[in-house]
Amino acid sequence: MPERFVLPRRAMAVFAHPDDVDFGCSGTLSQWADAGVHITYCLLTSGQKGTHDPDMDPEALARTREREQRAAGKVVGAKELVFLRHQDGELVRSQSLVGEVTRVIREHKPNLLITQDPWRAYQMHPDHRVAGWTGLDALIAARDHLFFRDQLTNGLTHHRISRLMLFGTSEPNVWSDITPTIDRKIRAITSHRSQVRDRKALSERMRGFAAATGRAWGIAYAEAFRYFEL
Repeated sequence: MPERFVLPRRAMAVFAHPDDVDFGCSGTLSQWADAGVHITYCLLTSGQKGTHDPDMDPEALARTREREQRAAGKVVGAKELVFLRHQDGELVRSQSLVGEVTRVIREHKPNLLITQDPWRAYQMHPDHRVAGWTGLDALIAARDHLFFRDQLTNGLTHHRISRLMLFGTSEPNVWSDITPTIDRKIRAITSHRSQVRDRKALSERMRGFAAATGRAWGIAYAEAFRYFEL
């Protein structure tokens, strides 16, 4: 991160599946958590279709993957996890989904939102695209009192987020040095045991990717983001 980067008091990550945030930015979030940032995860699905086992029950898999995400979140230091439990692989852009994420933003009041980059060229997974668009649309909706007015009862108010970071981007403009937390990033990823076949190979691959991300800046291990101040 640039030296002038000021940590938020509260950050929220909006993403499609359990493990997305761990692959994408758990090294950075681990450092933030250590510095006292309150981190909330908002998962749009529970990864009900993330298996090659033809006999696996989707509901049982969802419970497993939520449990794995909670374990990974504990490694990182995330304080709260919100599961919206939509169907894996079936996310579509809709006002209803935007409204759900808008409510989560208004309830948890992050200063900075992190989500998946929906503009990434050749982003193949439709859920990743929808998660990014939904996070961005909800960021706008949450700040204005005339959006989803029915939510603003019992003391709930509109909430303005002033900063945005996109992970999984092909056009980064900030890099985070995760050398101190690369081991925690790998521990968070490998907490998703249902998704990891070869822990050693995955660890080596993630170290290689983080090393390549940081190489141009003389950073041993890095994560990259597209950063906006709104």
